[in-house]
Amino acid sequence: MAERYSLLMDILYRLSMWVAGLALLVMVAIIPVGIFARYVMNSALSWPEPVAIICMVTFTFIGAAVSYRAGSHIAVTMMTDRLSEPLRKVCFLLADLMLMAISLFILWYSATLCAELWEQPVAEFPLFTAGESYLPLPIGSAITLLFIVEKMLFGAQYHRPVVMLGSSS
Repeated sequence: MAERYSLLMDILYRLSMWVAGLALLVMVAIIPVGIFARYVMNSALSWPEPVAIICMVTFTFIGAAVSYRAGSHIAVTMMTDRLSEPLRKVCFLLADLMLMAISLFILWYSATLCAELWEQPVAEFPLFTAGESYLPLPIGSAITLLFIVEKMLFGAQYHRPVVMLGSSS
């Protein structure tokens, strides 16, 4: 069971990394288009800004989950490095529980926000509704929760060997 859950989290991790990376790439490509159209062509486009905002929200919330699982999030360990091993474990557990509470809070309220704004159109970009543009918040929070559960049950991913797809153990 643990191996299957970790394998599923590996797949979700890679998928999330690609989504966050593509969102960043699209955002970086779209911003110059808007600037070029406005200042060089003297004809402002309405869609680059909302698309860039959606990409930034996606990169932020999906990327945060990826960063958490990889152990590359910002961590100030000056105090915990000086604690005994049992106290250090308690601090890490407490930090994970607090992050779980924050993720549950964001998941609940962002899902409510998406539901309330689901039908409201975005004037500058009619392909999306306002509710759809906020979907990365609950999705990223849910992914973060799955990664927290994985870490609490099976240990940090960055301390375990990587399980490759199709490998037999």
